[in-house]
Amino acid sequence: MPIPKSTNIALIQRNNPYYPTRLLDLCDPPNSLYIYGDINLLSLPMLAIVGSRAASPAGIKNAYFFARALSKAGYLVVSGLARGIDGAAHWGALGSKREHPTLAVCGTGLDIVYPREHLGLACAIGRRGLLISELAPGLGPKAHHFPRRNRIIAALSLGILVIEAAERSGSLITARLGCELGREVFAIPGSIHNPLSRGCHQLLQQGAKLVQSPEDILEELPKWPKNHFKAF
Repeated sequence: MPIPKSTNIALIQRNNPYYPTRLLDLCDPPNSLYIYGDINLLSLPMLAIVGSRAASPAGIKNAYFFARALSKAGYLVVSGLARGIDGAAHWGALGSKREHPTLAVCGTGLDIVYPREHLGLACAIGRRGLLISELAPGLGPKAHHFPRRNRIIAALSLGILVIEAAERSGSLITARLGCELGREVFAIPGSIHNPLSRGCHQLLQQGAKLVQSPEDILEELPKWPKNHFKAF
């Protein structure tokens, strides 16, 4: 499947019944969303997994593992289609047999894939999951697009898991926005000598829950039927 043409991308306004009500918790919710994929997924319970673009092999492995487990537990994994942790989380949610969906919030128009090497991933998400953006087709990546994308990720999700983040990571913005919105924030600790652990350690010092296994997350969140993905 190629990049979706603008004619294949749907637009929903705030008064649309499919518009996610959790976005209304924002002080500046998007007036509209462009979507490509299964619109029914917007009604499912979501959990965000975010982290460093320059992730370590261990971080990539953790993102895949946690996304896989949380998808099996009934949560729609949300991330930002970026390199590193985001990409691994999307692939982990989809799984080798593509049996679970995932949702990508994009920092571009949906007819543009960024980074370009995630074209195959974006196509897989379009087939089995959902791509969304508040940006119109044709708009490419700009630095100010990504903090705005992050606020959508935070608002959509019941909880946010941070896996590897530097001290000034965009993932910390997502987590802090989530905390302000009353979402649960989770972080995986690491070595005190690893720069990619410092952001997670900051979050833990500020009250995020320390996570060592998916069960640490699931015990803090509502339980959902594991088979509800079969309806989509």
